Amino acid sequence: MLILIPLASACHTGLGRNSEFLAENPASSCAHYNWRRHNPAALAAAVPGSAVVVPGGAAFSAAPPCRGKGHSWSRAGLRAEMAVSLCKKIFQTAKKRIIQQRRVSLYNVAHGYEEELIKKKLQQFAGGSINLSKEDNGIGILTVNNPQLMNAFTGTMMLELQEKVAELENWKDGKGLIICGAGNTFCSGSDLNTVKAIPNSQDGMNMCMFMQNTLIRLMRLPLISVALIQGKAIGGGAELTTACDFRLMTPGSEIRFVHKHMGLVPGWGGAARLVRIVGSRAALRLLSGALKVDPERALRLGLSEETLLSPEESGSLEEARAWLSQYTEGPASVIRAAKQVVTAGRELPLEDALRTEKDIFGTVWGGPANLQALVRRPKHK
Repeated sequence: MLILIPLASACHTGLGRNSEFLAENPASSCAHYNWRRHNPAALAAAVPGSAVVVPGGAAFSAAPPCRGKGHSWSRAGLRAEMAVSLCKKIFQTAKKRIIQQRRVSLYNVAHGYEEELIKKKLQQFAGGSINLSKEDNGIGILTVNNPQLMNAFTGTMMLELQEKVAELENWKDGKGLIICGAGNTFCSGSDLNTVKAIPNSQDGMNMCMFMQNTLIRLMRLPLISVALIQGKAIGGGAELTTACDFRLMTPGSEIRFVHKHMGLVPGWGGAARLVRIVGSRAALRLLSGALKVDPERALRLGLSEETLLSPEESGSLEEARAWLSQYTEGPASVIRAAKQVVTAGRELPLEDALRTEKDIFGTVWGGPANLQALVRRPKHK
């Protein structure tokens, strides 16, 4: 029997919601907890009343249970299957909450957002494509493919981007993502034919909300993402780069927020993200001046991580793969968890971020990668 705390007590203390009470409130559970790890085999063979299971398979050994006011401790009828069932339930609850947070949309009908209406409008403007390849090493390559128009987004490309992001959300083995453009240039924003066909403010805001929803989901993917910037990333293309965790630039490339020349400001979330990357003063200069940002300036601003050596499409992609691999080496579960805790820390208030970090920690504690590392006993130099 693995469970020390009766179900009624678990509900009372909020085990399904905040399992950290085990560590913080030992008195409330009438037990003294020793922080000792058990592997799955040991858990299955545990003496009745010897362990408490928490998300991810971790357990705490405990002293013999005592009786406290309002608690009736009973070992009879508690079986190992119940422990496994409860562990799975807690794990699935945490996992579901993390997934829901990642996929939540910024806008819905309460904000005047009419997704189906804007999808129908965007569907009318075809051309180009968004291509996705998923490699065995857990790296995905997302290519903006419309080289005749400097990879400008047509209406159908916006729809395809949403579809590809949904596909990446369901890619359980993914660890990293490289976003690049076809034909040795990154992206020049929206196709003007599409823009001209959406002249009124409401339709424009619907398109804005559609792209913001898509790019926030892209940014929240549990994949370490990098924009490989070749040639020009201007307008909406510049905004797309800010939805990635990192940016790499090739010689002669540039990032430029040209929106003011179109009588606009960024609408795909690029301004808000840019402020968080380079700070408000630098962001204001880049937006109000529509300044060209070359690789050297991008490095100084912290907008780019590195300037690659090769200006060619194939060579720079190989360099980007090599650069990203230093951060994606290792088990997918751990790499994805690292991205998730950073996303939580960036987007949530501190207390919520801490709770989310706890939930994510629970999904890897006692997991295969953790147990294998304990067996290897790696030395950290």
